[in-house]
Amino acid sequence: MKLEHAFVVPAPIGEVWDAFNDLERVVPCFPGATLDSYEGDAFTGSCKVKLGPVSLLYTGTGTFVERNAADHHAVIDAKGKDKRGNGTATARVTTKLTEAGPGSTRVTVDTDLTITGRPAQFGRGLIQDVSTKLLNQFTTCLKSKLTTEPTTSTESVGSTDVGGAATPQGPGGAATPQGPGGSPTSDGSATPDPSLGRGSPSDAKGSSSAQPDAGKHGDALPDDSPQPEDAVALDLVGTVLPLLARRAAPYLIGATLALILRRLIRH
Repeated sequence: MKLEHAFVVPAPIGEVWDAFNDLERVVPCFPGATLDSYEGDAFTGSCKVKLGPVSLLYTGTGTFVERNAADHHAVIDAKGKDKRGNGTATARVTTKLTEAGPGSTRVTVDTDLTITGRPAQFGRGLIQDVSTKLLNQFTTCLKSKLTTEPTTSTESVGSTDVGGAATPQGPGGAATPQGPGGSPTSDGSATPDPSLGRGSPSDAKGSSSAQPDAGKHGDALPDDSPQPEDAVALDLVGTVLPLLARRAAPYLIGATLALILRRLIRH
């Protein structure tokens, strides 16, 4: 399936590009994601997701198969497997950065996703909605990092061990989801982008050439800062159940009316 998203970051395009290429800085913004190691264009990591009573922990690898600094375009191939054997996931993520105005950058993210196992039981519509909420949390965190943290440049040579960064949290220890993907507003929420955010079936396609522009980094990425369970595990119950209830509402109303009419006819 194909997922499409877009959002605007209030930072210059060069700064946003540097942030996207600094995995140590950007990965903690994605709820439940952990970067284990990276070197050159390859990286390893995990993503923890909680579906009601079922906890999924995907571990896998990713590779920048294309990274063009001239037109701010990157393509990532990633694949992972749940540690308990509940399924697999593969994705090709294409990211494109364009100037959206003075000091702001528009980011488009197109994902060709294939999943198996328990998560595949959820339809494309639910997966699109959930991915939009995840991306909105990511956008809010990225905006915060770019507006409050000093810009760091990627090392071009050598091998360095670096420490992990704590996952940003909202009230209560968990990141607060925003509305459908779009441009951030002054209060930190995301303004919907009407042009994107709809999923459509598609086969994963694309060819690219590796163009590394980042230095090699060490394999060890320890994270010594404590992280609450809610900060690293996304509980989708609050997301999925309301969506299911909303979609089932017309059928429940119809069934109720039919039952009332049946009783009236009998009397």
